[in-house]
Amino acid sequence: MSGANSPEILAAYDAVRSDKDETNWLIISYAAASGDALALTSTGTGGLPELAGKLDESQAQYAYVRVEYANDTESKRVKFALVIWIGEGTKVMRKAKVSIQSGEVKRVLNHHSIQIDAREKSDLDEAEIVKRLRKAGGADYNGGRG
Repeated sequence: MSGANSPEILAAYDAVRSDKDETNWLIISYAAASGDALALTSTGTGGLPELAGKLDESQAQYAYVRVEYANDTESKRVKFALVIWIGEGTKVMRKAKVSIQSGEVKRVLNHHSIQIDAREKSDLDEAEIVKRLRKAGGADYNGGRG
């Protein structure tokens, strides 16, 4: 068991999902250079830009983020995205294991509209992610123009 369902991770997940909490992202990292133990390493309230700045280029990490966007002047939507981050400096063996080990993280952080496989910070561009969330959500009031 990797610890993806630890009390700290579950509490942070609940905080990100809560309409009453300002926390809108979390990052889970590997606790050591080897092994598959996971630990909550960061949370924040600054959305995708802040989250992207906290990801470590030398690690594989998992992030969960709340994204709010307006469909029109009358409505606001909230969607969630799971980020599977593999930084450029991640060791080869860790990279190879992420596809298997990410399954447990997906089971714990299971309420998300899209999964983002990110290799560089530009993969977390908010405008592009909102476009993907609109498509995943079905209702697109901007005619696909995002």
